[in-house]
Amino acid sequence: MAKIKTRSSAKKRFKVTKTGKILRHRSNVGHNTGSKSSKHMNRLTKEVEVPKNLKKKVEKSLGLRG
Repeated sequence: MAKIKTRSSAKKRFKVTKTGKILRHRSNVGHNTGSKSSKHMNRLTKEVEVPKNLKKKVEKSLGLRG
């Protein structure tokens, strides 16, 4: 049987922790950062866990699930 390939786009966007959580970066950090407060920018730099309703989809694209 063929192996499941990992999608390169997912590989670059998500990180899997040791406990199995999948983390993603927050949006709105790309440009126009001068108008955003430092408090807002600090919050946007932190990684967040992927919601439950998308977890299976992300796992499949990462090759963790068949």
